[in-house]
Amino acid sequence: MGHWWHDNITEPGKLPLLLALAAFVLTFAITRTITRMIRAGKGPFRNITPGGVHIHHVVPGVVLSVIGGFGAVASGRHGVTAGICAVIFGVGAGLVLDEFALILHLDDVYWTEEGRQSVEVVVLTVSLVVLVLAGFSPLGVDDVTDEEQQGRLGVITTYVINFCFVLIALFKGKARMAVLGTLVPFVALVGAIRLARPTSPWARRFYRNRHRARSRALLRAYHHDVRWAGPRRKFQDLIGGAPDRVPPPPAPRS
Repeated sequence: MGHWWHDNITEPGKLPLLLALAAFVLTFAITRTITRMIRAGKGPFRNITPGGVHIHHVVPGVVLSVIGGFGAVASGRHGVTAGICAVIFGVGAGLVLDEFALILHLDDVYWTEEGRQSVEVVVLTVSLVVLVLAGFSPLGVDDVTDEEQQGRLGVITTYVINFCFVLIALFKGKARMAVLGTLVPFVALVGAIRLARPTSPWARRFYRNRHRARSRALLRAYHHDVRWAGPRRKFQDLIGGAPDRVPPPPAPRS
């Protein structure tokens, strides 16, 4: 275990990535704590509104990401400067992705149902970085044998096959599996083999005249959502806070 940790986590080239991940997670946790305190009216923190304009924390996040990113490129992967730039970038990325839903919708949806997308993107980002730190390579090139590594054809073939699995999983409406599958090809393979989500481009194209496949896809999606929607919402609420409750619209008068 110690040998694996030294080879995959603490090697000099990966230390900046580890520092960036730690800064990212810590920044997201602190930011969510502060925003939840502001929402509850507790503590000394308040929204920053100079001149009546609400400055979202994505703004300093973008600035820090640019500074840290360009600094990291200029300094390389070694040395104290690379570590400092990695921390700056991690802080900036944490601030930016905490308001990912705001950027996506171009609206202040932080405490709405749409705001859950920020938490989901943060969790997915952390998962991918952890996999990279653990030694996984994009599209499974780490699984290529020594003989295949000596020839370009073997590497290119591995890239193409695994990339096809990722694309099929994505077109089947399995975005999470497709993203994770870029580092763990088996995940993309499972997503590519299983039935597509009923609203996915794959289902609209290939299940149009296959009523049995469309019915199975609808049933599987229903059971999946019923099983996992509740636990996923609780996990997201635990990390990012529960969104505001929107009262149902009034019933139309007869």
